[in-house]
Amino acid sequence: MALKRITSPHTHRALGTGAVMRNVVFATLPGLVVLTYFFGLGTLHNVLLASIAAMGFEAAVMKLRGRPVWFYLRDCSALVTGVLLGLALPPYCPWWLVVLGSAVAIILAKQLYGGMGFNPFNPAMVAYVVLLISFPLQMSQWAAPQDIGGQTPGIVEALKQIWLGSPIDGYTAATPLDTVKQNSSLMLDALYLQDPVLSAGQFAGAGWEWANVAFLLGGLYLLYRRIFTWHAPVAMLASLSLMAALFYDGGSSQSGGSVLFHLFSGATMLGAFFIVTDPVSSAVSTRGRLIYGAAIGVLIYVIRIWGNYPDGVAFAVLLLNFAAPFIDYYTLPRTYGHKKSERATRKVDQ
Repeated sequence: MALKRITSPHTHRALGTGAVMRNVVFATLPGLVVLTYFFGLGTLHNVLLASIAAMGFEAAVMKLRGRPVWFYLRDCSALVTGVLLGLALPPYCPWWLVVLGSAVAIILAKQLYGGMGFNPFNPAMVAYVVLLISFPLQMSQWAAPQDIGGQTPGIVEALKQIWLGSPIDGYTAATPLDTVKQNSSLMLDALYLQDPVLSAGQFAGAGWEWANVAFLLGGLYLLYRRIFTWHAPVAMLASLSLMAALFYDGGSSQSGGSVLFHLFSGATMLGAFFIVTDPVSSAVSTRGRLIYGAAIGVLIYVIRIWGNYPDGVAFAVLLLNFAAPFIDYYTLPRTYGHKKSERATRKVDQ
């Protein structure tokens, strides 16, 4: 069963695992560049440290298991996990947070299940949720974008903050999702005028909207290369848009934000094109991927508006990772030559 899932339901051509993973890493570069431009060197440092740590933990586990280390490192799956985790973490978070997250992702969420192809949950999202629940203070200190009048920390200040814990004065700011979630008194238009991050942007906050545009471009590149199909990401974005449109009240003090706000803030595009499309932990059939992606989009909106966390991508993905086998069971395609699809648990006549 695990081997079946390795054969990548999202993949259309005979690309090896290493080639697929390298394409994914390449597609994240526009988003990394934009995040580094708006928020400074913190995200770049996170990605480099998480990638090195993830590959180091992968190598150590392979060595302990008596497996050929380079054979498993060159598939680049550990590198992708490190890159995605580094992109998701707040810039300038402590170095130990990045290393701990990498250990959780590789050792607990991947290797304890048997390694690549056997993990039921997305490793980067498992690590992110563990860190978010365990260290909420460190995980909520997001850097302020440079578009609001300040300057991003220099390399010396950044390294002191990351490695020595030396605080940087005035470098943090609430994310647009958190600002809208905590609002209870201002009309949305007034909130946009008052909040520096929102007022410096067009519709989803300075820096955040451009980062999402960059990840969207990276996702379109992956679709062009046919690394995965469109079903899961489009279903996720469509259901999130539908929920935002249905519950948008025109901008009252209780408003959760417009459709564009939800599409281009937080980790929406990163989740849609780089997390939801994980071939190992997602549904496998075409109908299954549509249901899988749509359910994630609905859950993201529910968590953002009525949950305790401003963004819900990681939680929504993990919940649907858990449900993916159930979705697969009820959406198996009809085998050629049969009149209807058959359940995986059907007994075969002897």
